[in-house]
Amino acid sequence: QVQLVESGGGLVQAGGSLRLSCAASGIIFSTNAMGWFRQAPGKEREFVGVIGWSGSTAYYADSVKGRFTISRNNAKNTVYLQMNSLKSEDTAVYYCAASVTNYINMSVYTTSDAYAYWGQGTQVTVSL
Repeated sequence: QVQLVESGGGLVQAGGSLRLSCAASGIIFSTNAMGWFRQAPGKEREFVGVIGWSGSTAYYADSVKGRFTISRNNAKNTVYLQMNSLKSEDTAVYYCAASVTNYINMSVYTTSDAYAYWGQGTQVTVSL
């Protein structure tokens, strides 16, 4: 049984930082690309970023590039999303997702269809 469990969400002031974690079980974590998505109230879920199985490659949405960083610790089966310089528009439920297919073109991972497993989400609220 595959489980992805996010943690680290909360309330933060604009300009602040948060680090989200996603702990995976039931999959061979070190072979999976891991992505982060978010969904704000009344909006569709959107891609935030993805990290390749080795951790050497990452790809980000333009809206978070330069502010967010994804990393992973394969020994701990955990992927992280470090969020800096947070803005009110970053307020959303954040989801991690695991892909079971390795794509050469990282842009494929911007779509939800590239992922087989999803976490339950963690709320991030950025106040002005």
